[in-house]
Amino acid sequence: MSTKRAHVLLPDDLLREIDALVGPRGRSSFLVETARQEVRRQRLLHFLESEDPAWKSEIHPDLSGGAASWVRRLRTESEARVEPRYKPNKRARTQRST
Repeated sequence: MSTKRAHVLLPDDLLREIDALVGPRGRSSFLVETARQEVRRQRLLHFLESEDPAWKSEIHPDLSGGAASWVRRLRTESEARVEPRYKPNKRARTQRST
């Protein structure tokens, strides 16, 4: 990844706090990581405030009946694939109850 030099002015008190956390030789990487996190946060906030739906029907046709229906179908398919580990013995239950 290429980098470019940028001239950034910081207040003295903020620079002292950054240096106390990461030292003067760690300023650049600290500021890069902090800026990346803030960009991600701002993009997320922008998306959440927009009118665009999170799920588009054409991309996720399996959710057209709603999330509850999709989960129910997944559970049914899963239960059909997996045999129960324990099969109750009907004869043993009948003998105990008599």
